[in-house]
Amino acid sequence: MNKELLVTGGAGFIGLNFVYYILNNTSYNITIIDSLTYASHPKEILKIQHNPRIRFFEGNIINNKDLQIVMDRGYKAIVHFAAESHVDRSIKNSENFIQTNIIGTYRLLQWLSEGYAEKMIHISTDEVYGTLKVDEEAFTERTPISPNNPYSATKASSDLLVRSYFETFKLPLIITRCSNNFGPFQNEEKFIPTIIHNAFHNKTIPVYGDGMQIRDWLFVEDHCRAISLILEKGQIGEVYNIGGGNEDTNLNIVRKILNIMGKSEKLIRYVKDRKGHDRRYAINSNKLQKKLGWKQIVPFDQGLKTTIEWYVKIFKEHSL
Repeated sequence: MNKELLVTGGAGFIGLNFVYYILNNTSYNITIIDSLTYASHPKEILKIQHNPRIRFFEGNIINNKDLQIVMDRGYKAIVHFAAESHVDRSIKNSENFIQTNIIGTYRLLQWLSEGYAEKMIHISTDEVYGTLKVDEEAFTERTPISPNNPYSATKASSDLLVRSYFETFKLPLIITRCSNNFGPFQNEEKFIPTIIHNAFHNKTIPVYGDGMQIRDWLFVEDHCRAISLILEKGQIGEVYNIGGGNEDTNLNIVRKILNIMGKSEKLIRYVKDRKGHDRRYAINSNKLQKKLGWKQIVPFDQGLKTTIEWYVKIFKEHSL
């Protein structure tokens, strides 16, 4: 059996957590390609590079010369995490999002079509579905794609490209769409790490608009468990939603974190709302649960405490 995986973006938040999950729970060998952007973790890569099951290559998936280096063997699967993902950055300048999320995915599809992997799992996001009203049913795999910001538009574009290559060329492709992830290694510009960082340093915490935007939160380890299950048992050509089942308002999440950290809600500052800010996301994961038997293991409150403890430890180490 082929025991080789190619993980794109394996030095980033979810990709790195997935690499650790695979190392700890399977016998796969892992080749990582990552361009080491601001959101990557080169120090973590240095820690695991000595592992004989790990190969790391610094490279960009939009560059075929970089991809050619890692395509020196056949892979059980390409697990495609590599993406630009911060909405605010996409609003300011979409160029990198278009290049990485669309062109980069196209490059991988080209290599897949040449037989360098048995299949590819394309990691996407619930944001491609757009927004929900408070009383609407959660997104299912049949919900029409309707992105509302440049980031989600580029992810939706890559999803459609992947779908077209399955339909036209019958390539072995699977798409996953997850709700908002949280956990160790997430970049500090993201929502939960920003709250933890600012609370730890007694800085004001910006809350967009009225703070009543609703998100569905998923602990990153549960997400990685789902991807691993899809890798083994997922049906080619399918889309699988991976939801947290933990809907809450942004304001309530801020308050929960401040309460756990023993900080005052006086740190909260309301700021002008983000352009095109989706009001609510919610993912229906019934298909994944019924077809493949996935279920969450980490309760939200436990995952949140684990996440806070991880960041606080990092902040304390940096202050020494």
